[in-house]
Amino acid sequence: MTIGSASHLTRRSLLATATMSAFGLAIPPAFAQARLDEGSIAATAQNLQPGQFLWAPEAAPEGPVIIVVSLSKQRAYVYRNGVLIGISTISSGTAGHETPTGIFTILQKKVDHKSNLYDDAPMPYMQRLTWSGIAMHAGNLPGYPASHGCIRLPLAFAEHLYGVTQLGLTVIITQSADIPRFAPAPDVLEGKGSSSSSFESAFSTTWQPEKAPTGPVSIILSASDERAVVLRNGIEIGSTPIAIRGRISGLQAFTLSSIDQHGTHWMYLPLLGSARAGEVSRQERERLTLPEEFRQNLLTILKPGSTLIVTADSLQSGSTGAPVTVITGEDPE
Repeated sequence: MTIGSASHLTRRSLLATATMSAFGLAIPPAFAQARLDEGSIAATAQNLQPGQFLWAPEAAPEGPVIIVVSLSKQRAYVYRNGVLIGISTISSGTAGHETPTGIFTILQKKVDHKSNLYDDAPMPYMQRLTWSGIAMHAGNLPGYPASHGCIRLPLAFAEHLYGVTQLGLTVIITQSADIPRFAPAPDVLEGKGSSSSSFESAFSTTWQPEKAPTGPVSIILSASDERAVVLRNGIEIGSTPIAIRGRISGLQAFTLSSIDQHGTHWMYLPLLGSARAGEVSRQERERLTLPEEFRQNLLTILKPGSTLIVTADSLQSGSTGAPVTVITGEDPE
């Protein structure tokens, strides 16, 4: 399966479903088998009314999922095996309760969840992104940011999305004008530097795959820190110093399409504002240098659909925005 682009969706009719009746809202006009012409995906996504979405899982029937949320556009984009299979309107955090930007993993899922902080407000198809309270779930979509930090989705879309995700997959939340920051899973970067100097830590390499024997693999490369962190099922299992030749700006994402006798084949994941697509060239791949033993260890866990995120930001910056506790009824075990 190759990287998703406009041409992938032009071959298929996308059924856009819109239903928020469970929340007592008027149902927006439904899209009837809207066919997207070449170059019209962005325009169609922009013209979606609150509560509307596009869902075409047949575009990529199998494979790992990655989700990109644009706060400035109030849209969520779902890729499977690098192919765009869904676009939805959202409602994110309002002023004072901003949704943090960053690179997150899904930590917990629950179909029927209620907030114990906001009068048992229903949060159907909840998918937790931080233990401090940020999650994706079905909710009211007025057409603008209105939540206490969570990402609200149309009810039917939230159900569809819940059915194709699993714990540990990557969710990118971004503002068009901001470079997303890395939002660590609970144990990422904790305890580092406590028993050794920052100088020693900067050059240390760790590899502990037994901490998460299974699950989706995400690799986060920071040009600022010159360091890579490997997550499996949302848990850090390794990190190492790296070197990247040339300048890295903004955020880049890639998905592993295959592994053969010639090595790994990484494909560009076309994030918002990026027109790059296709396979990453050998010249581009050679810009990255990492310890050979660490590279060999990586090869033992990589599978098609593994995600690679390259950011200019620091892994230790954390997420932006004030911490908000929305989901507090269940703590990590």
